[in-house]
Amino acid sequence: MKFAKVIFWCAGAWGVLVLTPMYFLYGKVGKYSPPAPTHPEFYYGFVGVTLVWQVAFLVIPTDPARYRPMIIPSIIEKLTYVVAVVVLYTQNRTCGLQLSAASPDTLLCLLFVIALFSTRRSLLTRVNEVNSIRG
Repeated sequence: MKFAKVIFWCAGAWGVLVLTPMYFLYGKVGKYSPPAPTHPEFYYGFVGVTLVWQVAFLVIPTDPARYRPMIIPSIIEKLTYVVAVVVLYTQNRTCGLQLSAASPDTLLCLLFVIALFSTRRSLLTRVNEVNSIRG
């Protein structure tokens, strides 16, 4: 369970640190990765929803066994981005730089899967303890 705590705390902290500046970089995004965004509501909506997931990543380590069901959508959240970038790259619709930018999410996705399986043991231990108390 300690593994899940560390992984999700690190994922949430990393995400907040990386995403928060995006609120202030709207005008520069097109300069570094053309074309410039044309719909600010989609840009800020994306940043906002993504930051909400970082909050979820910071809630999960408070009790990984209790919040274990939230690990599954956390895995999917990471996987959807990674798969999208890989597909776009194979279609020559994005560059290798974007592919490498997805590597932290790839790593986190794999670590989330490990955390999912590691919390199963903790959950079973907790259930057995409760059953022995009720006994």
